[in-house]
Order: sequence, then C-alpha cells, then structure tokens
Amino acid sequence: MFVLSEIKTLIRLLPEGFDKSLEDQLNDEINRKLSNKVMINVGLCLSLHDISEVGESFLFPGDGASHTKVKFRMLVFRPEMEEVLTGKIKSCSKEGVHVSLEFFDDILIPAESLQHPSRFDETESVWVWEYPVEDEDSHDLFMDPGEMIRFRVVSEQFLDTGPTKPKVSDAEQQDEVKTPPYRLVGTINEPGLGLLSWWNS
Repeated sequence: MFVLSEIKTLIRLLPEGFDKSLEDQLNDEINRKLSNKVMINVGLCLSLHDISEVGESFLFPGDGASHTKVKFRMLVFRPEMEEVLTGKIKSCSKEGVHVSLEFFDDILIPAESLQHPSRFDETESVWVWEYPVEDEDSHDLFMDPGEMIRFRVVSEQFLDTGPTKPKVSDAEQQDEVKTPPYRLVGTINEPGLGLLSWWNS
C-alpha cells in the first residue's frame, strides 16, 4: 500500500529561511511542496522519508533565493493491483459504493463489481446485497455509510489536473466537474470481501 519513491528535483529556498541549516530548509520545503499532492504515475505523496544526495546550490541573477539539486525518497500511497484493503463506506450512489481510507477518499466500487444480486435502494441511498437463503428467498444485507468494508484494488486512474484556461463566465465555472487526479477502482464480488460484519457474524 505504501512505497518509497526516489525523486530528483531542483528545490528553491527563500532567503528568509537561510538562518536554518540547509538540511532543515530542504526538509521543510520538500514537505511543503509535495506532501498531500498527487504525482502522475507515482501516487499520493505523504511525507519525506530521507534525503540521499544534496548537490551544489546556485544563485541566479535577479533572484535572491538559492536553487539546490536534491535526490530524496518520498513515502507514497500507491496500492499494488489486486491488493486487498480495508476502508470505510463514505457514501453510495447509482454509480456504486464510495470508500474512504481516512487520508484518501477517491475510491469507487462500481455497481457491476458488487456482490450479485445487488440493488440500489433510492429511499435510503444505499446498496443492498440480496443474499440468497433457503426456499428461494433472500436476506437483505445493507451497505450503510460508516461501515467497514474490505475490497480488492482492480485498477487505478491518473489524471493531469494542471492549470487550464481561465473560465470566461460564471456558468462555465458552475458546470465544471472536479475530477480527482488519482482514483482507485475496487471490487467486492468475491468470497470474504465486502462488509466486515457480514463475515464476522
């Protein structure tokens, strides 16, 4: 679920931090710049793990800041494909079940990846697994928000959400749908997956 990614970049350090040691300045600036940010094809950066190499620092004409080449390792959230994770149901929609890991919320279990047969209860806005029992009857098992759920990761999606052209009108701004830069898709349509309470009782 968590990996160490090696990154090389040029870090700009402002003059107001020159009273600190170079290592402290680099630690603060790398965490400020990358923590809680998604890097395309890397994952969600959490925090600096260690700095392995510090190059020379340069001053450029007209800029009072120093620029330092740094090689470091970052602790990154990026689950393996087929990895089984446990999260909490955030909400349900016709699209599927939305899951949160507390620090990461962009996880979707699509409707077709739920246990079969399942139906969406529009009055309570929850998915219901119609668990078959004897006499061709079924027992309803609800997927309520706040319940703990075990799922398997089947795919990931990265999206470059960098700067775009400015919106001209208010209508364009309202119509814009925020798309997460990193999203996981999971499944629970297997024995042992789904709400923990289903398998514990």
